[in-house]
Amino acid sequence: MRRTVLVLVGPTASGKTAVSLPLAEQIGGEIISADSRQLYRYLDIGTAKPTPEARKRVPHHFIDIRNPDEDYSAGEFGVSGGAEVERILSRGRIPLIVGGSGLYVRSLIDGFFEGPPADREYREQLERRVGERGVEELLDELRRVDPEYAGIVDPTKPRRVIRALEVIHVTGRPLSALHREQKREIRFESRQFGLFWKRPVLYDRINRRCSAMLEAGLLGEVECLAAKGYGPVLNALNTVGYAEAFALRRGEITAEEMGVRFAQNSRRYAKRQVTWFTRDPRIRWIPMDELSDPVAVAEEIAGEWSA
Repeated sequence: MRRTVLVLVGPTASGKTAVSLPLAEQIGGEIISADSRQLYRYLDIGTAKPTPEARKRVPHHFIDIRNPDEDYSAGEFGVSGGAEVERILSRGRIPLIVGGSGLYVRSLIDGFFEGPPADREYREQLERRVGERGVEELLDELRRVDPEYAGIVDPTKPRRVIRALEVIHVTGRPLSALHREQKREIRFESRQFGLFWKRPVLYDRINRRCSAMLEAGLLGEVECLAAKGYGPVLNALNTVGYAEAFALRRGEITAEEMGVRFAQNSRRYAKRQVTWFTRDPRIRWIPMDELSDPVAVAEEIAGEWSA
């Protein structure tokens, strides 16, 4: 049996979902979502979660598996995702890993090392510092002790900055070094493809997508989350789109400012995603533009996959 998984990556708004559906159908695949936010229930509009119709069309895994107040990590995803890969292969199907969360993809296909158990007291100290002074101070500290990891960590996700400093505190070793040295055994190979857009075109797509999410009811989704008792202190909601919406809800910014910040932070996030993925020479990049047909792109990838 061919023990190779197919991986499709790219920044936000690059068209991964549109390509992944026909691609999965062409190769006889099932999709493993490598998205650190789509795994949470009730976060539908703001995460551009595949629709129920799309999930009926192709089996999807790791969507709606946790409530927003339940922690989930890249390391946990790597272990659970690896088990799912084995189950899909056992059915004679092809695992198709799709997502823009680089750490999740790396954890699954490379055996990412999660690090030692938490030091709760030290973590709480760092969390208080973030609450009092923001994440930038901790990020500066991380740049001094682990510049490699600081260069790729998402600063809009303070939990990851805190975890990196916590690992150094506990082990005396940078997390980036531990990632390289201590990996799980991976019993399958992978072939990676990425969707590449010229930056001005990608940013225009992101702007339009943010506007579409607001029109689709993102603010109403946030109200529903708040009604369920979920707030911005949760790691799941301390992310682009939701963070700005909660700031609007608290009266800290206007609706116009919220829209501007939402698009701006989404573009910044996409830039970090591109930086992460372009460092991996294994990815075969597919040039994209507004005339690209997702079905044709899927056929191109499937052709290379089967060759």
